[in-house]
Amino acid sequence: MKGRCMGAIPGRAMWRAAVLCAAWVPAMACAAEWWVTNVNGYTLNADGRLQRFDAMLIDQGKVVATGTIDALAARAGQARTIDGEGRTLLPGMTDAHGHVLGLGFAKLRIDLAGTASLDEALQRVRDGAAKRPGSGWLTGRGWNQVVWKLQRFPTAAELDRAVADRPVWLTRVDGHAGWANSAALKLAGIGRDTVDPPGGRIERDAQGHATGVLIDAAMGLVQSKIPPPDARESEAALAAALAELAGVGITSVHDAGVHADTVALYRRTADAGKLTARLYAMIGGVGQDFDQLAGQGPLLGYGADRLTVRSVKLFADGALGSRGAALIEPYSDAPEHRGLLFHDRAAMRAQVLKAVSKGFQVNVHAIGDAGNRVVLDAFADARAKFPKAELRHRIEHAQVVALADIPRFKSLGLIASMQPTHATSDMNMAEDRVGRERIRGAYAWRRFLKQGTRIAAGSDFPVEASNPFLGWHAAVTRQSESGEPPGGWYPGEAMSRVETFRAFTLDAAFAAHQEKRQGSLEPGKWADFILLDRDPFTIPARELHAVRVLETWVAGTRVFQRPGFAGPPVIVVRHAERGEDAAAPKDPPLSAVGTQRAERLAALLRDTPLSAVYVTPYRRTRDTGGAVARSKGLQVTEVNAADTAALAARIAAQPPGRAVLVVGHSNTVPDILKALGAERAVAVADDEYDGLWRLTPTRGGALLETLRY
Repeated sequence: MKGRCMGAIPGRAMWRAAVLCAAWVPAMACAAEWWVTNVNGYTLNADGRLQRFDAMLIDQGKVVATGTIDALAARAGQARTIDGEGRTLLPGMTDAHGHVLGLGFAKLRIDLAGTASLDEALQRVRDGAAKRPGSGWLTGRGWNQVVWKLQRFPTAAELDRAVADRPVWLTRVDGHAGWANSAALKLAGIGRDTVDPPGGRIERDAQGHATGVLIDAAMGLVQSKIPPPDARESEAALAAALAELAGVGITSVHDAGVHADTVALYRRTADAGKLTARLYAMIGGVGQDFDQLAGQGPLLGYGADRLTVRSVKLFADGALGSRGAALIEPYSDAPEHRGLLFHDRAAMRAQVLKAVSKGFQVNVHAIGDAGNRVVLDAFADARAKFPKAELRHRIEHAQVVALADIPRFKSLGLIASMQPTHATSDMNMAEDRVGRERIRGAYAWRRFLKQGTRIAAGSDFPVEASNPFLGWHAAVTRQSESGEPPGGWYPGEAMSRVETFRAFTLDAAFAAHQEKRQGSLEPGKWADFILLDRDPFTIPARELHAVRVLETWVAGTRVFQRPGFAGPPVIVVRHAERGEDAAAPKDPPLSAVGTQRAERLAALLRDTPLSAVYVTPYRRTRDTGGAVARSKGLQVTEVNAADTAALAARIAAQPPGRAVLVVGHSNTVPDILKALGAERAVAVADDEYDGLWRLTPTRGGALLETLRY
C-alpha cells in the first residue's frame, strides 16, 4: 500500500506500525508520501535537545522519520522527492501571541507602522483617504509618538490637517491608545464634560478639552461608533493574514482574543481547506462570547488540528508606551501616573475562576508590575480552589515584573508568554518609564529561564512585525536591526539561539497543550516545516533578522513558495527635486542641482555594464535616466509605474552579465523594489533628493544594498 509500512495493520494500529517502523526498525522498507532529502535540518527532541538531520520521510501529513540520507533512502519507496539543495529546514514557527484578523485588517487599512515623524504619518493618512474616497470612516493603526520624538501625544487638530471632512480613527502601535480627528470626536459625543470610563483615560488640554487621544477603555467611546466589518471584509482580512504568516514561516498562531463570530469564520475556513496555519484561539473575556463558546466545553483539534479553542484572554492593564501599564509605584517620568489597572484582585479572581471552572486555560495580558501582581494573586487563588486543574495558565507579556514576583511564575506553574521584539521596540523609552531599579525585572528572559519557567515566544502582531526571525534577532542580540545599542540592551537577559528556537517551537506548542502533535519534527507529529535561505544557527547573530523563508509546509502540503527573480542585477534610483511628487505629472525639467545629480549618477555608473534603462512616466525620471542612457548608447524605455509585475518580467528577460537601471519616483520605488524580490521595506519621502539601491538576484528573491551618491 502506498504511504504505509510493508505488512501494515488496518486502522490505528497501522499508524502505530508506521511510527515503530521509522523509529525502531531501520532495516524495514517503509514507503512514504514525501522523501525530503539533502537538507540542513534541525529539530528538538522530546527533551528539548537540538537534533540534526539531512533527510525526512512524511506520510499522511505527518513525520515518519528524520535522519541521514543513507539511513532513510531505502524506506523512501515510491515517495515523491523534495530536493532541499542543502537549504536549512526547521519546524514551522509558532507565534504564541498574535492577532490574526488584526493583522489582516491592518493590511487592508491605513498603515502607520514605521513612520518616522508626525508629518510622514499625516501624509500616509492623506494618501489613504485618496485611495478610499467617500464620507465613511477611515481607520488604521501603527503610530508611535515616541519614535516621532514628540514628547507628547498627537492631537485631533493635527489629524484634521490631513483629513477633516470625515471621521478618522487610528490605533497606536500597541493597541492601547487611539487617535481621533475632530469629526470622530464629535460623532462619539466626546466633549469637555465627558467622564473618563473605568480603566480608560481621555487625554485633555489645560482647559479640560479632549485633545484627540483616548487610552485603553476610553477607546470604546469612538470604536463603538465605527460600523463593524461585514463577512466579506473579515474573509478578506483572514486571507491576507494567512498569506503573510505563511510567507514568514509561521505555521501556528495563538490568537490572543477572538469573538464567537471569529471562531465561526475560522471553522468555515477550515471546512473549506483554506486554513493554512493552525490557530489556537483565546476567547476574548468570560462574558457572552465565552458563555456561547464554552457551552460544549473546549474545542480540540478541529479540522485535523487546524483550530483549537480551549483558552481565554483577559486583561489586567494597558501598555507601557501610553503609560497605561499599571505600576506599583508611579511612573519615573510621570510621577502623577501609576497606569490603569483594569480590575481589582476580586474582579480578576472571579474571571479566572469562571474560566477554570469550565476547564479553560487562562491567559492574562499583564505589562506593569502591579498588573502582573494582581494576576499572580488570582492564579494563586485559582490553584487553591482547583488544585488538580493542570491547565498551564499563562501571563501574556509579563513585561515589567517586580523581582520578588518572578519566582511565583515557577511556584504557580505558569508560562511566560513573551515577545522578544517588545524589548528592542521599547528600549528607547522603557527605562524612562520605570527607572533603573524596576528595569531589572523588565523583559527579563534570562531570569525566567534560569528558574525553569518556560517562555512561549511570539510577536504580538500587528503591534510588531509578524516575522519570527526579527524575534530571533531581538532575543539573541537585544539590539535593533541596525545594531543599536553596541553590545545589546541589558545583554545579560539575552537568550541563546537554541533557547530562542525552543521558545518559538516546542515550548510554544507546550503552552497550547500541543507538544505531542507539533512543535518539532519527531515521528508521529505533523509535518509542519520551513525551508530557509540561510542557517540561523551558524550565521553571525547580527544577520538573524535577515533570514528569509523560501517555502512553508503544513501537514506535508506546501502553502508558500517565495517567487524568485531570475533576471540580472538591477539598480533602482529614486530621483526627484525636494517637494516633487506624483501629484505633479507635468513637472518642469531638472533644476541645475538636479542636473548635477543626474550627471553624478551617470559618472558613478560609467564602468557598470547596462543592458537597459527603464523610467517611470515623469519628466525628471526621464531626464535622470537619459543622462545615464546617453553615456551608454542606450535607449530610455518608459514603463507603466502601476504595473510592477510587467516591469519585473521585462527585466527578467534581459540577458545576464549586465545590469538594468530603473529610475522611479517616490510613490513607485518601494513597489518596484518589492516586485523585484526585495523583502526589506524601503521608505522614501518627498523631501529626499534621491536614493540608490542595488538588487542582486538570489534563490527566492534578491539581496538589497543601499548605495550612496
